[in-house]
Amino acid sequence: MWTPQRPDFDHGSCVFSGDMRNLNMRTKKYMTEQIGKITLDLSKYPGEDRYCDGAVEDELLDIVRKYSQVEYPQLIEQRKSWPILYHLSPLRENIVDFVPMSPQDKVLEVGSGCGAITGALARKAGSVTCVDLSKKRSLINAYRHSDCDNITIHVGNFQDIEPGLSRDFNYICLIGVFEYGRGYIGGDHPYEEFLRILMGHLAPGGRILIAIENKYGLKYFAGCKEDHLGSYFSGIENYQEGGNARTFSRQGLEKIFQSCGVEEYHFYYPYPDYKFMTSVYSDERQPGRGELSNNLRNFDRDRMVLFDEKLAFDGIVEEGLFSVFANSYMAVIGGALPVQYVKYSNDRAREFRIRTEIGRDSQGRPVVRKYPLTAEAADHVRGMAWACEKLTERYAGSELSVNRCRLAGQGNDFHAEFEYVAGRPLTELLDECLEKGEQEEFWRYFERYVELIGFHEEYPVTDFDLIFSNLLVIGERWTLIDYEWTFERTMEARELAFRAVYCYLLENEKRNRLNLDRVLKTLGITEEQAQEYRDRELKFQQYVEGKTASMAALRECIGRRLRDPEKLVQNQENYESLTRVQVYEDTGGGYTEECSRFLDQRYEEDGHIELELEFPGNVRMMRIDPAMDCGICNIMELRFNGEPVPLNTPKLLTVNGKQIKSRTEDGSAYLTVIFPTQDPNISIDISRLQPGETNILYIRLEYRQIPLRMAEDVAQAIKKWV
Repeated sequence: MWTPQRPDFDHGSCVFSGDMRNLNMRTKKYMTEQIGKITLDLSKYPGEDRYCDGAVEDELLDIVRKYSQVEYPQLIEQRKSWPILYHLSPLRENIVDFVPMSPQDKVLEVGSGCGAITGALARKAGSVTCVDLSKKRSLINAYRHSDCDNITIHVGNFQDIEPGLSRDFNYICLIGVFEYGRGYIGGDHPYEEFLRILMGHLAPGGRILIAIENKYGLKYFAGCKEDHLGSYFSGIENYQEGGNARTFSRQGLEKIFQSCGVEEYHFYYPYPDYKFMTSVYSDERQPGRGELSNNLRNFDRDRMVLFDEKLAFDGIVEEGLFSVFANSYMAVIGGALPVQYVKYSNDRAREFRIRTEIGRDSQGRPVVRKYPLTAEAADHVRGMAWACEKLTERYAGSELSVNRCRLAGQGNDFHAEFEYVAGRPLTELLDECLEKGEQEEFWRYFERYVELIGFHEEYPVTDFDLIFSNLLVIGERWTLIDYEWTFERTMEARELAFRAVYCYLLENEKRNRLNLDRVLKTLGITEEQAQEYRDRELKFQQYVEGKTASMAALRECIGRRLRDPEKLVQNQENYESLTRVQVYEDTGGGYTEECSRFLDQRYEEDGHIELELEFPGNVRMMRIDPAMDCGICNIMELRFNGEPVPLNTPKLLTVNGKQIKSRTEDGSAYLTVIFPTQDPNISIDISRLQPGETNILYIRLEYRQIPLRMAEDVAQAIKKWV
């Protein structure tokens, strides 16, 4: 082992200093690892990962080493795996993509994991400092972003790394991390202490971003399992099961902020949640009725569907309770973000991916902006200004206004800008008519709609997406606010109107009370034409989506199920009715329904049941019907008046199924019977068991239902085998 010599203060101090400098350089070499342009700082790494998701992390590491990021969507479809989707989907970046960052900003990302948002931060900010406990996850992060020269990843425990972090970060990101504060910090008030520590690393005017689930999010009431514990209602029941993670209500987060002396904070509401956010709302711009319809997002686990979340959200919105029941929060400590609302349309082909924002202009007036999210989508955004010009020409002289559009900005700030128009979506007005039973008012709106969109029908420019939600109504003024799908061609108004109705009905099954025959009659459309329009709509959706699978399609691929509680209850009731045990007693005149009874006892969840049957001494035969349906029955044990009875006693048992003699691991024998009948029965000859005046028969059974065809096949196979 190298040992420094005592320095000679006259001549050796410089030599000693040089030796130490060389040692530090050699030590530092082993404490860092270079992956492309990214440096992994391992100086605080404890030497092993304290948490790991197993083989899937090896799979992720293999993917990011071998494939480019543009190939991830295809791999996600192929692998059909929730972890692959969760860690590699580009939609994960939405949660920070809308946050305004400059090339001069320094960002600290705590709990960076496999780098789901690191790339977005690196593209927006000047430098990104990552902290994560896992080396393997940090390697995944580094390999997928190896061409970024502004990322440093510190591997190790946050408490060990934190003292060496700078104190001038413009943004500190805790995306799905704050809930693990106890694991990072420990103690009696870990979340408060965690936040105080982080605040000490914030530059003046900086922001802390906390994305976290709402423990009282509507999806948990509706049947989604709690994200961290994987059980129903864990957060709602205040985490009685324990666990290391804790999520909070808005009020719970506010209490933590206030106890830490936070002077300014703002809440935003990612929807459906922060993981795969498609839109984000604010206290300035809350959702309207009908907007929250994308609720089936159970990628990680099966879920119940206890009620229609869209209808529940509609009521919540009307009552002003959205901030209480939103599924997720983005809490911003510091100044408000310059947006009121954001919507992402990046579940599309690359040439159509955009972000829509409602913000404010230099005079403080609300304004709508649409940004391309890819280089290929820039032409799509430019086309909106062309569409505005052409549609304005077409509808000049009509009572349909076209929302004004202009192109603005350049480089990463290039966008189309629209004036913010007040009014109510036509969708809301039509819904109100249906709910109130005002059918004629509905048709008045609809006929007015057909009249307006059909103005200058012969004009060779058409907005194909003239759906009801793209029209705002205020008094007699109707305004078209969104026209990104405008094409240089003519199209009949009746096809546009049929498409609007078709989309309207698909969004909400409650709208099925609408008389579709009257729609067809009003528009003069035959059923054959309607089918032609539906086929054209399918082709249009394929055009928009390209080769990219939608999130709904990915959910189906991954195979997570939706469980209907009414069907489950019905199935349980059917099961209980078919697995009732019926007992017959024969005193010499044969079995009769009058001399039978159904038992109150039920099978346990594992299919077992224990029966103790008391009967008089004149009973000669006893019949037990273990169920009312086909199945497999194991006769595990038989006792008569407390004495064990061998199941192989000659002529003791008679069944109307096929028998197999089986043995357990301890060597004891039991009988397995396949019943290819919906009236299975087991007869026991009591006369062979020396009955007394009063007798007790104990029998232990296991029964499983199987389909009739399967039972017949198994019974036939046993017959051949025997």
